[in-house]
Amino acid sequence: MIDEFEAWTEFLGADYSSFYIGIFVGSLFGIFAQKSRFCLRSAVIEFWRRQKGHMVPIWLLAFSFAFFLTQLLIFNQSIDVSKINYLNAAGSLSGALIGGAIFGIGMILARGCASRLLILSATGNLRALFSWVLIAIVAEQTIRGFLAPSRSFLASLYSVSPSTRDLSLSLPEGTGIVFGLILIFFALFLSVKAKLRFWQYFTGIGVGVAVILGWVLTGLHASVSFDIIPVQSISFIAPSVEVFRASLALSPLKPGFEIGMIGGVFAGSLLAALISQEFKFAFFTKESGFVRYLFGAILMGFGGVLAVGCSVGAGLSGVSVLSLTALASLVTMIIFAGLTDKILNG
Repeated sequence: MIDEFEAWTEFLGADYSSFYIGIFVGSLFGIFAQKSRFCLRSAVIEFWRRQKGHMVPIWLLAFSFAFFLTQLLIFNQSIDVSKINYLNAAGSLSGALIGGAIFGIGMILARGCASRLLILSATGNLRALFSWVLIAIVAEQTIRGFLAPSRSFLASLYSVSPSTRDLSLSLPEGTGIVFGLILIFFALFLSVKAKLRFWQYFTGIGVGVAVILGWVLTGLHASVSFDIIPVQSISFIAPSVEVFRASLALSPLKPGFEIGMIGGVFAGSLLAALISQEFKFAFFTKESGFVRYLFGAILMGFGGVLAVGCSVGAGLSGVSVLSLTALASLVTMIIFAGLTDKILNG
């Protein structure tokens, strides 16, 4: 099977192989996330308001399976962690904490994180599409525009080495697997208590499996290719910037995992919405507001770059490989999103 995969990648070339892998992984994520209503913002609101609902169990199903299976594959040396940027490069703990907090505030204001807004865009929600495009614009300015000096200053406040960033180096061997199993049992307990239906289990776990496939397929591609292939999984800030730059011809459209993944998520979400007859155009209204989406998107664009990841890029993919900075980002996202919801809604 590996020989066939290697032959396929050689036939297509490194760029197009990565592109089609991205489409495949992104499409699965889009379908599962749309059908399960996977959303960190909704889960955070449900958690902090102490509501009994489906969003926390579904989010935890995705998170726990992504975490456990990724750790299991790392333990079996099926994923080469030396090629994962979350672990093999120095990181910024100050950027993770401050960026995560800013992103958490933004996703409450915009009623969705970057991934959820892209998924909603595919269902006809033009409010979400506007917010997603604005996130990409602000993220672009944060990376290489007028916001870059501020991002660099905040990120430089507290840097950590790769050895510190990789939490597995500070923990007993197999800790990730054990903790992942505990998370799965807890997620299943909450799911049974919430009386989830079979399709909610299936699609919630499916979101986590899509993250796994990202690590596995890009890792396999890296192992058989003569080109330098980054081992990565699903994220939305940097890929959104790449799509935005290519769409405005600011940079050449180069096929790769990130471009394919964004397109795949949109296509998968659109397909799921059409099949379930959930596609419906939605615009800004007096009730929905406009200003909160505007500020929410701006905050997520800046915070996501500063934190080096969004609620999926850091919160699922990054934490699944035990990255300290990703974990810090996720924790501050949850805390500040909860505080923002409390302030806005009592």
